[in-house]
Amino acid sequence: MNIPNVKLGIVAVSRDCFPVALSEKRRKAIVETYDGALYECPVTVENEMDMQKAVEDVDRAGCNALVVFLGNFGPETPETLIAKRFNGPCMFVAAAEESENDLINGRGDAYCGMLNCSYNLGMRHLNAYIPDYPVGTADEIADMIKNFAPIARAVIGVKNLKIITFGPRPQDFFACNAPIKGLYELGVEIEENSELDLLVSYKEHKGDPRIPDIMKEMAEEMGDGNFYPDLNERMAQYELTLLDWANQHKGSRKYIAFANKCWPAFPSQFGFEPCYVHSRLASKGIPVACEVDIYGALSEYIGACSSLDAVTILDINNSVPKDMYEKYIKPSTGYKLTDTFMGFHCGNTPSCKMCSERAIKYQLIQHRVLEPEGSEPNISRGTLEGDIAPSDITFFRLQCDSEGKLRSYIAEGEVLDVRTKSFGGIGVFAIPEMGRFYRNVLIAKRFPHHGAVAFGHYGKILSEVFKYLGIKDIAYNQPANLPYPNELPFKF
Repeated sequence: MNIPNVKLGIVAVSRDCFPVALSEKRRKAIVETYDGALYECPVTVENEMDMQKAVEDVDRAGCNALVVFLGNFGPETPETLIAKRFNGPCMFVAAAEESENDLINGRGDAYCGMLNCSYNLGMRHLNAYIPDYPVGTADEIADMIKNFAPIARAVIGVKNLKIITFGPRPQDFFACNAPIKGLYELGVEIEENSELDLLVSYKEHKGDPRIPDIMKEMAEEMGDGNFYPDLNERMAQYELTLLDWANQHKGSRKYIAFANKCWPAFPSQFGFEPCYVHSRLASKGIPVACEVDIYGALSEYIGACSSLDAVTILDINNSVPKDMYEKYIKPSTGYKLTDTFMGFHCGNTPSCKMCSERAIKYQLIQHRVLEPEGSEPNISRGTLEGDIAPSDITFFRLQCDSEGKLRSYIAEGEVLDVRTKSFGGIGVFAIPEMGRFYRNVLIAKRFPHHGAVAFGHYGKILSEVFKYLGIKDIAYNQPANLPYPNELPFKF
């Protein structure tokens, strides 16, 4: 319920000196070819009055994403005004010519029309999605629409998102601090609260009659011996606290993500670490970023909308020891040591993305800090620990820098089938040319240590989402034969 459902519509446009029937026939062929629900607007747009009627029609039909189809050359002004008037993401595509036997009355010149369409969108400062090659036959355009759907879903989600925070940020975690100006530029709302607000609400949920059902869910998810039975009631109480807060504080927005402070005061006041509960919300499509990382929460939410799957947030944490690389990675992969690293966090990764040995444990670092030396873990319990399961991944982040400029990076790679022999929710990651990417993007552009992780290769979708949102700086892990702007050829 926290991810948008996309209802697509298609509107055909036609320049008045071309046969309108050409656009209508080609529009109908796309609708018949498309494998899915696609509302066919009966109004073909030739002028501004048609544009108004078409937008009103797709609004009545409940469309929240739109395909504007140049079945012929198309009218530049009305077709681009559709993107201005329609309250949702738009894709512009154009018809390819169909046969050498019909290049007089059947020629539409949409290849030419798309150039003027793009020019006019730029003149009006309108964002729209235009595929890599936006001209095609009915079946080719049907494929383009299929690719547009997850992009539209993420854009709709961002434009209707509220990020709720419980802070302030932990001391010495300035890296998680960033100007919220960028959120407003993207259309995201934010509600900032104190940890005390959360604690008050948590106490009010004591004895909530829904707690036993949540406890049962948790026990079934983890299995016997993989959780602390005495901790389940507190964790279930906290989960309900967050879910109720989300429902009661949406306001005018439809979707929610959280950015919560999780240490050092949290365990001492709530009596446990919140990581496992946060992992459960992430698996429900409600990301909860650690350490009040607002842009981490935003990145996670975009990943959830793009992938329709659980996501996580991890530290780009530590290098892989050379002996581990030589023994387990080098013999069976083509990766260099510098292509590898370990992604880690205390225990917020959803259990469905972890190996079967995962279990609720205690946070080793917090145990050292918060509990007496040599004592049994108590308030430091509540993390979901274990190795992250082997999988394709996309590591990415959208961030507002100290100057208020939105930047992003996207890198595709994988979690390797290598035991980490460490603690926390952790995995051995490999990204081609990670070493150069680490220095020339992550360090050079001053990104923080947190990155969002989607489980699969979603780089293309994410890059198109970022472009649609107006992000100009989209970095990626460039291959060895393509130097970064600041990467000069000189060597020591």
